[in-house]
Amino acid sequence: MNLSHCTRAVLVSHYQKFCDKTMNKMQDTAHSVFGIFGNVTALFLFLAPMITFWRIIKSKSTEQFSGIPYVMTLLNCLLSFWYGLPFVSKHNLLVSTINGTGAGIEIIYVLIFIVYAPKKERTKILGLFAFVLTFFAAVVLISLLALHGNARKLFCGFAAAVFSIIMYGSPLSIMRTVIKTKSVEFMPFFLSLFCFLCGTSWFIFGLLGNDPFVYVNNGFGSFLGALQLILYFIYRAIQHKRCSEWPRIDLLYPP
Repeated sequence: MNLSHCTRAVLVSHYQKFCDKTMNKMQDTAHSVFGIFGNVTALFLFLAPMITFWRIIKSKSTEQFSGIPYVMTLLNCLLSFWYGLPFVSKHNLLVSTINGTGAGIEIIYVLIFIVYAPKKERTKILGLFAFVLTFFAAVVLISLLALHGNARKLFCGFAAAVFSIIMYGSPLSIMRTVIKTKSVEFMPFFLSLFCFLCGTSWFIFGLLGNDPFVYVNNGFGSFLGALQLILYFIYRAIQHKRCSEWPRIDLLYPP
């Protein structure tokens, strides 16, 4: 017995609803998975400089390391933490959890850098640190007292996105040093690797959540992370080749 046209329409409608529900559930699952992966990679990104700071503590000198990336990362963490809170933007709690953790870690890095930096560099980083705290306090007060609803989300999201791009762009000075010196000594590999992985995972998270304040800046970060890795492998190979061409000491001065 043939189904009536009306029955077919009902079945098609139910099937479309089922497909839409399944797709939404899959998208939500993927969104959560990439959010968790983003938390893990971001944690490794925040912890990657531990080797650098252990070296600074042991040598009691910041050498040629730059403190700017750590101060800008702190600002990005604070703003992203604030943006991810439920009363600012929905479905972004995973953004808050990792950036709150990151802010605590970056404060420790900045304080260590200030302790061991030369006087001129210390003054510069202290001034930048004061600016970061003042700017974050201003964003919090404006968003709480003057803005509500979507206006609050737009304001906080725009601030977080802009300084996230600045954070991702802060290693450009180190990349310039790498090109100038033809050495990757002051551009740690794991920092570049996790910058790339973190930017990529949050870029996908933002796309799945349809949040331009997450995917635009992290897409830029993923691109810069890839550039850092390319530079690392190019100049690591040059450095290795240069070292292999040096005469062996034991051949120059036999026992």
